[in-house]
Amino acid sequence: MSLEPLKPSYYYHFFNRGNNKENIFIEDENYLFFLQLMKKYLLSVTDVYSYCLLPNHFHFIIRIKEEKNLPDKYRNNAKKIYLPFSNLFNAYAKSFNAKYDRSGSLFQKSPKRILIKDENYLKNLIIYVNANPSIHNIQNYEKYKYSSYHSLISNKNTLLKRKEVIDLFDDVNNFKSVMSIYEKRIELLNEKDLEI
Repeated sequence: MSLEPLKPSYYYHFFNRGNNKENIFIEDENYLFFLQLMKKYLLSVTDVYSYCLLPNHFHFIIRIKEEKNLPDKYRNNAKKIYLPFSNLFNAYAKSFNAKYDRSGSLFQKSPKRILIKDENYLKNLIIYVNANPSIHNIQNYEKYKYSSYHSLISNKNTLLKRKEVIDLFDDVNNFKSVMSIYEKRIELLNEKDLEI
């Protein structure tokens, strides 16, 4: 079954994990290289709103650029908009396989993608993606290095659509507050799981 072509001006949640749930990031340089490839391949066709790279999977929330802002080769050809994504995943897998002397598929099938149809869902996904290190008990999201959280709350230059994300939550303090509330819910769920 083929996926519906990506649509200009639409938001998507992309995610995938390692084949057989294996790690796709082993050391710091893997995470950094993946982010470099995101910059190289995706920024020509997307705006990035949030991301999180975890040892065995990744998430990112993107918006495909408006038709008029896409490079010529992708305009009026929605099927080709996926090529930069394919280039990113193929380049990373080839590099990873060469570095760790492995062969075969690194990722589990094709990345999954969900069309984000409303603002409330977009906001919830931004929280979910940035809280992912806490959700998976890897590290508290506030301390985790390989998510968009720190870039979203700082004033440093970023390629993320920080202003647009923060505007969804009114301001940085409210975004931090919503993240904190979400973290407390995760902790409560984890405690309840242990009691059963």
